[in-house]
Amino acid sequence: MAAIKIKTVVKLNLKAGEATPAPPVGPTLGQHGVAIMDFVKAYNERTQDKKGQVIPAEITIYENRTFTFTTKLPPVSELIKKQIGLEKGAKTSGLETVGTLTRAQVETIAREKMQDFNTKSLESAMKTVMGTARSMGVKIS
Repeated sequence: MAAIKIKTVVKLNLKAGEATPAPPVGPTLGQHGVAIMDFVKAYNERTQDKKGQVIPAEITIYENRTFTFTTKLPPVSELIKKQIGLEKGAKTSGLETVGTLTRAQVETIAREKMQDFNTKSLESAMKTVMGTARSMGVKIS
């Protein structure tokens, strides 16, 4: 039996357990002919226990309009906001400071997110977290 060819790979950041066929899901998957409700039901089922978090999904769409998907850990910015109790980042990150992260908190976030990073070095992962924090207006102490 021949392998099914991959048509495209789509990445979406969705609220866990709360995905709907409304944008961005509907238009993104609809243009590739995927059964939108099948994805929404499967995603909500798989992420039910993480409700309230943003969980990225990487959806592989095949030529025959079937799909598979994997879920990732929340984005670094979401982990930073959760760690220091922020609602959102700064509007002007260079001028405004909205919170402070300790190096220990940075290391905790880097270790948690390590499997999604394209590095095996904890130091590199920590630099990525610190860069995201700075762009959000969060100081590192």
